[in-house]
Amino acid sequence: MAKNNTPAQQQNGMKLWLGNTREYFASVWSELKKVHWPDRRQLTAYTGVVLFTVALVALIIWLFDKGLSFLLTALMKAFA
Repeated sequence: MAKNNTPAQQQNGMKLWLGNTREYFASVWSELKKVHWPDRRQLTAYTGVVLFTVALVALIIWLFDKGLSFLLTALMKAFA
């Protein structure tokens, strides 16, 4: 019967996993150093653009919903 090398394999697997994890986070940190982060003025402007766009899309969806509700109510009253 062959010997079971499970503890040694688990130890090697754990070392491999830790090495891969360390390498992954080192590369993430390296890439984050390359990112151009916006300053406060740019961040405020971008946030304003996002909030305005969200409000505009919400308004469009609300108007479409109200229009469909009005049409369906009118159709129900006309044919019911």
